[in-house]
Amino acid sequence: MQCENSIEREKFRMKFCIRAAACVLACAAMPAAAGEVLVAAAASLTNAFRDLAAQYETAHPGTKVLTTFGASDVVLRQIVEGAPADVFASADQKAMDKAVAANAVDPASRADFVRNEVVLIVPADDRHGIRSLADLGKPGVTRIALGNPGSVPVGRYTRAALEKAGAWRTVEAHAILGGNVRQVLSYVERGEVDAGFVFATDAAIMKAKVKVVQVIETPVPVVYPIALVQRPGRAPEAADFLAFVLSADGQAVLARHGFARP
Repeated sequence: MQCENSIEREKFRMKFCIRAAACVLACAAMPAAAGEVLVAAAASLTNAFRDLAAQYETAHPGTKVLTTFGASDVVLRQIVEGAPADVFASADQKAMDKAVAANAVDPASRADFVRNEVVLIVPADDRHGIRSLADLGKPGVTRIALGNPGSVPVGRYTRAALEKAGAWRTVEAHAILGGNVRQVLSYVERGEVDAGFVFATDAAIMKAKVKVVQVIETPVPVVYPIALVQRPGRAPEAADFLAFVLSADGQAVLARHGFARP
């Protein structure tokens, strides 16, 4: 899956280069990009947004929705550095706040669109009998995966929750940091760690290989915001795609992937 995401990102970057060159040269190549909406989103939205893109394309013949996914902060940094995205969807408010501060998105278009939860998961064989946060202090538990709190929303939610629960020092001593939530899920799924913290929607796609042992109470709700990227040449269809995400049909797609309304 990580390889697939890398290929998808590489295709997206190629599109970035084509679109950027067209803008700079103001050449006749611009019409070739007409009808393309470039969506940059949090890794935890991968499956859901691919379905949203497919459904939107079916309802809008001639329009192509191109998607790329990664840790919200990393995706935002790419946008700030010039990657021509049209829509940005983050897994937490902090990344979107950074986007607003950097003038990377139109704040008037910002909207909360789904809610999620952080969960503690273990490999299917659960060698250490982990049933709750308290079990992470067992002598045999030596590798615990979580997203990097410095750049990954699920890591920020996790750290804040563990600090509130008084369990952060225990986890920090054995932490294996992932570059995004899907990487953390992969560590647990392959049994490379004893436990990990991911979003509930990510755990749900690996039901046969990971077990959810506890829902973690976070100090702030896990609510995802979305906004239009603020840049010259933004696809005119971008606003319509964002409206589709917020619509009843879009929300139904997201619900099928386990997301709740904000």
